[in-house]
Amino acid sequence: MGQLFGTDGIRGVANTELTPEFAVGLGRSVVRTLREGGNPRPRVAIGRDPRASGEMLEAALLAGVTSAGGDVVPLGVLPTPGVAFLTQQLGADSGAVISASHNPVGDNGIKFFGPSGYKLTDAEENRISELLQRTYEDRPTGADIGRVRPEDGLLARYVDHLMQAADADLSGLRVVVDCANGAASAVAPEVLRRLGCDVVAIHAEPDGANINDGCGSNHPEVIAEAVVAHGADLGVAHDGDADRLIAADHTGGIVDGDAILAILAARRHQREGLQTVVTTVMTNLGFTRAMAQLGIEVIQTKVGDRYVLEEMLAHGHPLGGEQSGHLILADLATTGDGLLSAVALLSAVVASGCPLAELASVMERLPQVLVNVRGVDRQRLTESEAVWSGVDKEVLELGAAGRVLVRASGTEPLVRVMVEADELGRAQQVADRLAGLIARELAT
Repeated sequence: MGQLFGTDGIRGVANTELTPEFAVGLGRSVVRTLREGGNPRPRVAIGRDPRASGEMLEAALLAGVTSAGGDVVPLGVLPTPGVAFLTQQLGADSGAVISASHNPVGDNGIKFFGPSGYKLTDAEENRISELLQRTYEDRPTGADIGRVRPEDGLLARYVDHLMQAADADLSGLRVVVDCANGAASAVAPEVLRRLGCDVVAIHAEPDGANINDGCGSNHPEVIAEAVVAHGADLGVAHDGDADRLIAADHTGGIVDGDAILAILAARRHQREGLQTVVTTVMTNLGFTRAMAQLGIEVIQTKVGDRYVLEEMLAHGHPLGGEQSGHLILADLATTGDGLLSAVALLSAVVASGCPLAELASVMERLPQVLVNVRGVDRQRLTESEAVWSGVDKEVLELGAAGRVLVRASGTEPLVRVMVEADELGRAQQVADRLAGLIARELAT
């Protein structure tokens, strides 16, 4: 599988790259790292999204953990942030979620959390990778073999946590929620109904094969159309593991992560004097301009919610996120939580007395074009003088009227080209030229 851990755990095609044999070994390695830390019988909480391969990988990971002498608390189908939350609540030594998030059903992934509910550090991931390569393993026997130890009421704990994020009365708000046939399918509608919303749930019937299939935050046009069709006040859409949020207003306008983050930042600035928000280099230039008008400093990191969180924790910033809808409310959660973000957004709408469309106008978006260049060797991007010379030329011509970002994906075998400009046509032309250059120079 090449480098084991990417920017968001381990991902691959289930049963060819990410095999049950691999998952068994991974479970053993995680327990061995915990035992090295002085814990003779670690406890690991394991959850997953509803894709079909999750059942297979869950069984294999569970076998690996117990084979190495660790106990397992099974969480079943649960959003990724729910696993992080319950890992901390249970006092578990580690948490694991089996999910490929927004990826197609054929993919899957495994991501780990530490006992605090935060993702593992690079050093911890490197140690797991090292132990995975070793063939010799001590194997406990008899009563020293790990056990599976279910606990009652775990889902209710997570639901209560989400409901506590509401600081306005949401009663009567008509909301469409697109669950992407994923891990949020049972939880998201339940939370909003218990908060008093009139909920229309769509794509909330996972069958193991339909996750992210033409729905969810990957397809925001779906929630936009559904909001208009149902005469709703607004709509919220999640991805397969529910750590993302994309919204739609009553007119069918799409409100992405940048706009949602701008709304939450403006509200916190007004109520709490928020001074800083953390984003990535993918954030629209219109967001930065809007925050400048409010007097809020914007700090940018590399793409990936883990880098956003690292910056937030290092300097005590409470709010950050990505255009993709990964939004982190660090005073409420240890990771991005699409359901928590939805509750916060709905609270902002109700508290303001304004429709979402009006709140979203806090930022004026520059036209942005994103092109994914496939069939290329992303590892050669850094050293390609021809590509970077082309990028420099386009940046010089755009000047202050836009910007260019070219990067290798951290989760997929492709190179991403993002261009912003004062006109959509101009942005598209620049993106197409750079995509063509990359396709030629980095062809496999």
